[in-house]
Amino acid sequence: MMPAYDYNGWFSIFFIAYIILNTYIFMSVFLAVVYNNYRKHLKNEIRKLAYMKRRKMVDAFNALKVQEGSDFVISETTWLKLVKLVAPDISNSHRQLLLRVSKEDYQRHVGKEAFIRLADLLNIQVITMKARMHPFECWMPHLYRCAASRFIRKVVLHKGFVYAFDVVIVVNAIFIALDDKNPLISNAEWVFLSLYVIEILLKLYTYDPRSFFAKSQFWNWFDTFIIIAALIATSVNTALKSASLYKSQEILDIVFILRVLRLIRIIDSIQRFRVIMNTLINILPTMLTFCGLILTIYYVFAIIGMEIFKNKIKFFPEDSSEPYAQECGAEALRGSSFAKNKYCKNNFNNLGSAFVVLVELTVVNQWHVLATGFALVTHQAAKLYFIAFHVVVVIMIINIFVAFILEAFFVEYSLEKSEVETAIEKKIQELGMAVQEGDIPTGKLVDNMDNCENDLGGFGEENQKGLMFQIASKRYRTVDALLQRMFEAEIPPEDEGPPMEDIMNLSPSDLYIENPTFNSAA
Repeated sequence: MMPAYDYNGWFSIFFIAYIILNTYIFMSVFLAVVYNNYRKHLKNEIRKLAYMKRRKMVDAFNALKVQEGSDFVISETTWLKLVKLVAPDISNSHRQLLLRVSKEDYQRHVGKEAFIRLADLLNIQVITMKARMHPFECWMPHLYRCAASRFIRKVVLHKGFVYAFDVVIVVNAIFIALDDKNPLISNAEWVFLSLYVIEILLKLYTYDPRSFFAKSQFWNWFDTFIIIAALIATSVNTALKSASLYKSQEILDIVFILRVLRLIRIIDSIQRFRVIMNTLINILPTMLTFCGLILTIYYVFAIIGMEIFKNKIKFFPEDSSEPYAQECGAEALRGSSFAKNKYCKNNFNNLGSAFVVLVELTVVNQWHVLATGFALVTHQAAKLYFIAFHVVVVIMIINIFVAFILEAFFVEYSLEKSEVETAIEKKIQELGMAVQEGDIPTGKLVDNMDNCENDLGGFGEENQKGLMFQIASKRYRTVDALLQRMFEAEIPPEDEGPPMEDIMNLSPSDLYIENPTFNSAA
């Protein structure tokens, strides 16, 4: 553009129009087409899985069914044996909860429709928690249950407590940006650290420590680690300063980084930030597959590039006396932008260097300079290699990845609880979340009393007793599972799908069966 623009300023209109049409309009349309086809094929694959699952569940029902009056059902005993066989790791109380969801309270059997959704029930992660008294309540019951203690715990449990410390973190962030050489600013760090320590101590006083530091409580571990590390680093920094031994900025840099990391905690308090965090967590497993695909494509192009361009361009030190050292060892590069920009290390002489060049091409960094440089030392047809890489990786693979990210965000924003999850939560509320762990010979759910001698273990609040259940948070689900649930929700519950051989041949252009029938079990 620039040579033409130097000749006549009106020539810039052509290039500006081209950039707008090609980069911002055509590429956006191309992304839309890629996303639409990606979603269509993804939906087709998930529909196949959904139909296969339902067909297999119907076959299992037909193999285990018994006649109860005019209907065919699965007996309660058979259902429990089956669940114990296919899911041996879940507790007896969890099985009893799922059984209560699958049948009416007065029935001793499970119907066909409820049996078919058994796979969905088992796929939902249900967290089992046991009520437990706080150690202070066991050691000092009168003091822990006094009015002042209850007031403190009530304050800590209130949402305002979380918001108050979020404000403290934001104020701390403002102080971080100020000049810490000011004694008032530097001493304020001790005030903030003291507030953070008080926050942790109050939470440990309110919540059971074993529950507070459970494996799933990532933010509690994160907060505690940051506060303790910042406290130690600040103390060491202050001690060295007072002893006149402070010679470097390293410890102060560590303190600064730890103080900034504390701001990450606010992300989990804001809904829109939480959606971003949940999406990033959900796509991590699938990212591994995508990275494997990118690595394979990189490797193929790297090998091809090494075969074509190896030793065509070489790197020499600044003081090298080799001929054409400033031209990367190639006379053809004399006066070229490639040599002037000192791109000699961008070569295909080994696999590592080849990967670096491909990364630069992926982000379209000086793409034309790299392509022209390699074309000068070989042949103009070599530009086809760079065009092919751009089309395959930058236009196709990257757009498919963007489509996947878009789909993951749409799911995270729009997906509500499934019908099965809602049924489980409703049953948990009906049962008061109290389910006896261990063997239940009568099949009944029994309440437990919690005391210091009979510690049930787990997380609970003051007046809760026995076992409690909770549906796992969305952040612990994979995006594949969320997408499957979203697309599967479009299939009517009574639709068993076509025969297995037809399911395997379904294509994206196929439509759902317009008038599905729920085949009789007879």
